[in-house]
Amino acid sequence: MAEENHMPADDMAVETADALVVAEDVRKSFGRLEVLKGIDLEVRRGEVMCVVGPSGSGKSTFLRCVNHLEKLTAGRLWVNGELMGYRQRRGRLYELRDSEIAAQRSDIGMVFQRFNLFPHLTVLGNIIEAPTQVKRTPKARATERAMELLDRVGLPDKANAYPEQLSGGQQQRVAIARALAMEPSLMLFDEPTSALDPELVGEVLDVMRDLARGGMTMVVVTHEMGFAREVGDSLVFMDDGAVVEAGTPAEVLSNPRHERTRAFLSKVIQ
Repeated sequence: MAEENHMPADDMAVETADALVVAEDVRKSFGRLEVLKGIDLEVRRGEVMCVVGPSGSGKSTFLRCVNHLEKLTAGRLWVNGELMGYRQRRGRLYELRDSEIAAQRSDIGMVFQRFNLFPHLTVLGNIIEAPTQVKRTPKARATERAMELLDRVGLPDKANAYPEQLSGGQQQRVAIARALAMEPSLMLFDEPTSALDPELVGEVLDVMRDLARGGMTMVVVTHEMGFAREVGDSLVFMDDGAVVEAGTPAEVLSNPRHERTRAFLSKVIQ
């Protein structure tokens, strides 16, 4: 990972007002292809940040950098005041051990486009797997919590079903319950409705609305502009690996300042 010239001297945590996520000049390249070109963002505790933009703009890559599924090429990214994936000493970065990175990730839930459920496990088995294996939660307690979450996402009768027996919308709601089972402080959603039939989108967005009302901090990569306008506290428009425009959903959607933002929104908002 590339080093920067001016950095703090030690591994002290970053305290930036009420921010839960702090991205500072985040860059990511795959070979010669620079996908992220210096992202600076802050996500406050309890905030719902929606990230929109054309395909290939770097939205999903940024999301994967937040929980260190992708290693940064340059820059810094903090979650809960901790530098993600690295320890910094006297201006130099040292990558954390896999076990340390896993511990950091355990506080971040992520829901993907494709549901990524374990096909050989029941719905209940999918939800209790991480709490029992990673957090060593007693199975009885994990099961109790799983049933509470299934009720919350509207699937209390599906505990013993297998993923192949569920609709896409049901599988995505199980995926959300599975992420919540780790009791994360941050939830990341990578276009959670893009793989769903149109009639199934609403049931997933309803669960996400409920999470937002409950104060969950969320970063949502989405094409659902109605959801962004209704639920989002902030809206970020990305293009070509950079943040082009950011503000409240009303500001960005109703009165975009940049021509590139206007051109994109003219195609996605009817």
